[in-house]
Amino acid sequence: MRSILLTLLLTAAAFAADIDGKWKGNAPGRDGNTREIGFDFKADGAKLSGSMMGPMGEVPISDGKVEGGDVSFKVVLEFNGNSMSMSYTGKLEGTELKLKMQREGAPRAMEMTLKKAGS
Repeated sequence: MRSILLTLLLTAAAFAADIDGKWKGNAPGRDGNTREIGFDFKADGAKLSGSMMGPMGEVPISDGKVEGGDVSFKVVLEFNGNSMSMSYTGKLEGTELKLKMQREGAPRAMEMTLKKAGS
């Protein structure tokens, strides 16, 4: 039993370590075009921190979690005195991170696939 628990903990740690670093991809835009987006992640156990790089510059992520291959975090964008909260959930699959992005109050989520930089 002890060896099974240790194996599960090491497997979860391996997934968390795989998310560390820079990720790039294209995000769907409101006008139907895509825009380049990047993330820089750092896992510390189940806690995920980092930032998003996009047209508005670098923005920190918050409420980040990584459990096994499951990833979730939020980004709050500020412009013209208004803020917009975006929730991200996804799955880490090797050198790909498949994310669903949903704006607070929006009826549907948009999907994107990020690739680990350098892979």
